[in-house]
Amino acid sequence: MKALLTSATVLMLAATQAQAGPHCTDGNQEVWIPADQMQQLIKDQGYKIKKFKVTSGGCYEIYGWDKAENKVEVYFHPVSGDIVKTKVK
Repeated sequence: MKALLTSATVLMLAATQAQAGPHCTDGNQEVWIPADQMQQLIKDQGYKIKKFKVTSGGCYEIYGWDKAENKVEVYFHPVSGDIVKTKVK
């Protein structure tokens, strides 16, 4: 029974980690691109932002649409502004 419980715990942890977003930085937020500037940079790339937030992994994340009007979830590095991960929904 204990082995079954341990296996279930491992599976739950693996599922949680699979859903977690990327890790961008643990760095000081003083060196991050300010949120309002980052949102403008994202819009300049053709994205429409529905929701903008900072993730627990130190990324900027948006939910919105790309140039082709696809729903997307995109993670950006807060210092470089580079795209770290994109999900098209």
